[in-house]
Amino acid sequence: MPTWFQNQMQKAFLEKNAYQIKLLNQCWFFYRKKHRSS
Repeated sequence: MPTWFQNQMQKAFLEKNAYQIKLLNQCWFFYRKKHRSS
């Protein structure tokens, strides 16, 4: 997991920003799925 992504996640959790957490999770799963298939 990239450092910038970890920082975003940490920030979202500290702010208890559920929307951002959800968004980051979707981005991460999409990213992983996309890179696994290639």
